[in-house]
Amino acid sequence: MIVLVPAFEPDERLVALVRALRGRPVVVVDDGSGPAYAAVFAAAADEGATVLTHATNRGKGRALKTGFEHVARAFPGHGVVCADCDGQHTPADILAVAEHARAGGTAVVLGARQLTGDVPLRSRFGNACTRLAFRAGTGCAVQDTQTGLRAYPAHMLPWLLGVRGERFEYELVVLLRAAQEGLPVEEVTIATVYLDGNSSSHFRPLVDSARIYAPLLRFTASSLLAFVVDAAALVLLMTATGSLLVSVLGARVVSSAVNFVVNRFWVFRRRTRHPVRREAVAYWLLAAVLMAAGYGSLWTLTAAGISLLVAKVVTDLALFVVGFQVQRTAVFAGRAAPTSVPLAQRAHSDRSASTD
Repeated sequence: MIVLVPAFEPDERLVALVRALRGRPVVVVDDGSGPAYAAVFAAAADEGATVLTHATNRGKGRALKTGFEHVARAFPGHGVVCADCDGQHTPADILAVAEHARAGGTAVVLGARQLTGDVPLRSRFGNACTRLAFRAGTGCAVQDTQTGLRAYPAHMLPWLLGVRGERFEYELVVLLRAAQEGLPVEEVTIATVYLDGNSSSHFRPLVDSARIYAPLLRFTASSLLAFVVDAAALVLLMTATGSLLVSVLGARVVSSAVNFVVNRFWVFRRRTRHPVRREAVAYWLLAAVLMAAGYGSLWTLTAAGISLLVAKVVTDLALFVVGFQVQRTAVFAGRAAPTSVPLAQRAHSDRSASTD
């Protein structure tokens, strides 16, 4: 596999990494570091790396895509193992992740840190929050969602180029898309290395955290919007008709229509998906079941003397998890994502990649 290292304002650790990997093709992407760092990249090139350069800083996601484009062009049929330039990934771990991907042929292989020992608080806390949110949003248990050590087989490169994101959020979006499209993800345990409290990291806590968590927040935002629409419609219809049944039915029709559109085109968007009619039928069958359960719960709770608004909140919170999980795994699951490489060619490419 080809080693790909995106780098912004690196130090001698980049050169040391390239030197340690001598004999294996290494592609380094200078993401607009500027003239002050030209000597570092020249030294990396002297050690055998191919150095690609962005005139200005364009973000880690864009640097990775530049590398993917180059590998697909210059090394057809070869997979890619991505590593950071700041010394967090040891050569032994890089090679272990590459070998696991080469031998197993899985879609994505992650070098998973255990985050034990002397780990900066912001790194430990950030990874824990993202890990929990990722599992809640996708149903997939991933130990290290923020690792930069990842391996991808050759046939995934066109798919990776089509994933949105230009900066730090890109790698999380890749995992989200893989989970949504049912692509396998495996993990290899690697060493946890933080040098000087991770002071070399160019991660911006506020800006880049917002970018990273934005895809996850879409899941919650859509449901919150549907809840607001449903609650408002319920109160208005109850005021107008005085009928709980009519109000529940009418409110659910309005809110479910809004929720279907938002979920299909914003939350569970796929590059490959079932026809809208099939998804609509599945969605409203689910909505009918949830509506019946919601009506039964509201009737029971209000009959027990609980106010309508409180009953509504309790009911919707209880049904939220069920509704979301069914939509994610069944309604908007999409078709298996095709790659742009035919099956026969893919098998040949994988055999070629295994020789590197």
